[in-house]
Amino acid sequence: MARLLREVPDAWVSRSVTTRAPREGEVDGVHYRFATAEEFQNLVDTDGLLEWATYAGNRYGTPRATVEEHMARGDQVILEIDVQGAFQVRDKMPSAHLVFIEPPSLEVLEERLRGRGTETDEVIEKRMQAAAVELSHKMEYDMRLVNDNLDEAVAALVGYVNEQAEKARG
Repeated sequence: MARLLREVPDAWVSRSVTTRAPREGEVDGVHYRFATAEEFQNLVDTDGLLEWATYAGNRYGTPRATVEEHMARGDQVILEIDVQGAFQVRDKMPSAHLVFIEPPSLEVLEERLRGRGTETDEVIEKRMQAAAVELSHKMEYDMRLVNDNLDEAVAALVGYVNEQAEKARG
């Protein structure tokens, strides 16, 4: 995402709200907006989230107001969300473009997760189960991208984002 933002100057990446505890080095408002279960539920109850889902035992969601503000400014809004959330967004905003970014294999995904050193075996197992389910939905996306070569993946994503922006501008 950092490289996409450098190459697409009018792109803006939404910051999710989560009930997950911050990992070492994560800063509230920079990496995520960390919320209590009660704060998150209030956002759900007041339609303050464009989408939300439970993933690996924690809740994640996209604040509606900030997305709508950036869309009104003409920014290309990017959401880093799971399959559940993507389909909620598509239902609410049919013009949204869904890009599925997948690992080269489930084995590589597990290696990457373990390589971070930030997750317990139990969390990794839950994430691997969720990934298998998510992969079964990849053909429902507008574009699919295998993240096996970072430079190529970024170039393809930047190209797609710019192409869609040009189409939208008419």
